[in-house]
Amino acid sequence: MAQQPDLGGGADRRILDRIGEMVAAERDLRALLAEGRIDPETERQRLRDIEQQLDQCWDLLRQRRARSEAGEDPNLASVRSVEEVERYES
Repeated sequence: MAQQPDLGGGADRRILDRIGEMVAAERDLRALLAEGRIDPETERQRLRDIEQQLDQCWDLLRQRRARSEAGEDPNLASVRSVEEVERYES
């Protein structure tokens, strides 16, 4: 039996899994702050990093879905820089 090509669904699933991991990391950071195990500045810095990575993941997922809907190869989508992604969001 011939193996079906991955039309992007596996990659989308990996991106969504990564998003889930980062959301869990955000929750863990907030818990550490509430327990007094990290200081607010450390939490702020780490949250900023996580939020930037989340923005990049969501942007990549949107690119992949748009390409797929347009009949293009979703695997041609690429991770954009934080600066570029944030420029689109403002």
